[in-house]
Amino acid sequence: MAKLYANINSRKEPLVLERATPHAPWTINGRAGDLVRTGPGQYSLVLDGRSHRVQVLKEDKENGILRIRIGAKTYNVRLEDEQAHLMQSLGLDKGAGAAVKEIKAPMPGLVLKVLVKEGDAVKKNEPVLILEAMKMENVIKSPGDGTVKRIHAQEKTAVEKGQLLIGF
Repeated sequence: MAKLYANINSRKEPLVLERATPHAPWTINGRAGDLVRTGPGQYSLVLDGRSHRVQVLKEDKENGILRIRIGAKTYNVRLEDEQAHLMQSLGLDKGAGAAVKEIKAPMPGLVLKVLVKEGDAVKKNEPVLILEAMKMENVIKSPGDGTVKRIHAQEKTAVEKGQLLIGF
């Protein structure tokens, strides 16, 4: 039996996707449904008798994160298997309790605003920088508690994916 947990945007509880065999239809939170690949980055989702077209806009396989569009709405989805979900729910995931050392650019873009100064203490999920990418403003948040040691990014400057932005 395959089981996946889909954490959507900031929703508190994940959707649970299950299927008995690799070719069986998926159930979604116990409701009959099905998800079928129709092409590269394209899927058909049938849920409660309604069909939805799903388009994968961006995929981060390393972190299990998808940016998808269903109809006119866009969602960020983090997928976890049973083991990853259990580790996360017990607080044993790889980032828990680890000291923050640095923040790198998740994508190429333009640094619009740096929201912290060197010496500032920041908490987990606190906004530290605004990065414009693909004509969207992305708020970059601290992955954990720490003190800003050095700011490597400058406002109104382009950065590449993986470039060091802030050191802790």
